[in-house]
Amino acid sequence: MDEAIKLEQFSKTLIIRFNRPEIRSPLSVFVLDRLHALLDRAAAENLNVIFTGTGDVFASGADLREIGALTGEKAREFALYGQSLMHKIEGVNSVAAVNGFCFGGALDLALACRQRIAAPEAQFSHPGANLGIMTGWGGTQRLPRLIGQGAALEMFYTAKRVSADEALKIGLIDRISINPLETALELLTE
Repeated sequence: MDEAIKLEQFSKTLIIRFNRPEIRSPLSVFVLDRLHALLDRAAAENLNVIFTGTGDVFASGADLREIGALTGEKAREFALYGQSLMHKIEGVNSVAAVNGFCFGGALDLALACRQRIAAPEAQFSHPGANLGIMTGWGGTQRLPRLIGQGAALEMFYTAKRVSADEALKIGLIDRISINPLETALELLTE
């Protein structure tokens, strides 16, 4: 599990790389715990944060095996834990450098960032409608504010995959780049 996240630091910028592409880099409880600690550090040290992935995967949402095991109050606690992480992300200067698939809770994470830069092949989705679940990490609030209620409802109700080109057109991302991580680093050092 130690390999689930890789860290790099360049000056005042912390790069957090999701590193389990073979299973679509889920945001497991272990990963959430690490992210909480890293965001606390970023806030304390006034660091910029870039989130990115590995290969053709940015990240997926919560680990579905963990979600399936939740009942009642534990589900509520898990949702609040994820929401508190998204608030921490909003509290730092953060960029999502989306290199590939960005689904579910990972989309919520990208929405909490101040900017989103995507590779041309990146795809975005909230697949909950196909899974019988709905995001509990604030995406239902952030997505409509960013792209409008109609486009957000279409994504939520249909689990539609949105390409980088369409994401740029509807305002889901700020720009497309062949190398989103490099572009994010340039942006934060300007």
